[in-house]
Amino acid sequence: MSTSVVERTPLASAVSFTSDELIVALVDGRRLAVPLVWFPRLAQASPDQLRNYELMGDGEGIHWPEIDEDLSIEGLLR
Repeated sequence: MSTSVVERTPLASAVSFTSDELIVALVDGRRLAVPLVWFPRLAQASPDQLRNYELMGDGEGIHWPEIDEDLSIEGLLR
């Protein structure tokens, strides 16, 4: 008998910011916080531009149309 583990791609449910962090809420309940300085376009964006994001796919990524920035959730977790 063989068992297999099905790995699920982590998905984002929401995005928020502090003055120096990007915070991503995942659908499984985890929260991921990373420094904004890791992403120069985000660090230089206005609060309105940061709030104007779109979740890509089912939450596999985040897109900011005004600043042309895309991040994958899988990449953030690496």
